[in-house]
Amino acid sequence: MPQKNNKHLLLSLFITFFKIGAFTFGGGYAMIPIIQREIAENKKWLSDDDILDIIAVAESTPGPIAINSATFVGYKVAGFWGAFFSTFAVVLPSFVIISIISYLLKEFSSIRAVNYAFFGIRAAVLALLLRALWLMYSKCPKNAVSCFIMAVSFILSAFLDINLIFVIIICALFGLFASYLQVGGIQK
Repeated sequence: MPQKNNKHLLLSLFITFFKIGAFTFGGGYAMIPIIQREIAENKKWLSDDDILDIIAVAESTPGPIAINSATFVGYKVAGFWGAFFSTFAVVLPSFVIISIISYLLKEFSSIRAVNYAFFGIRAAVLALLLRALWLMYSKCPKNAVSCFIMAVSFILSAFLDINLIFVIIICALFGLFASYLQVGGIQK
């Protein structure tokens, strides 16, 4: 049950998650031990078991784990406004930093060294994307249906310029239909 929504508690939630968002590098999973220490050990708003439950829910819902965790902790501690201020606070540092970096990049984009650096960064990002593709391909089931879905989704998104959300929905529906036919055929 959420605690009473007083201004001091909401401010404390905001400051706590602002610090977590500002000083944690390495993504959402790097924030988990800091969230646990701040929320369960230092503030004693929740127990370690509560934090584990929140992390499990945050991992299983869409979106970044850091934002989901902040939202769930804030809600558990102070209801709707606790969720609002915790989520806003954990996102705010990244938003400010990215805004500053984008301004600086625009100002320095004409410098040749900056352009070469971004050329290298783009190459590295492409390599990381290819690695992710290879890992996903190696773990995905390889049968006629999955190969068909993969080919159709590639054609729809790369050559026909169909919105990716629609491609995902179409492929999910096709996968559900194919598995329904397969399971229905086994039961009969």
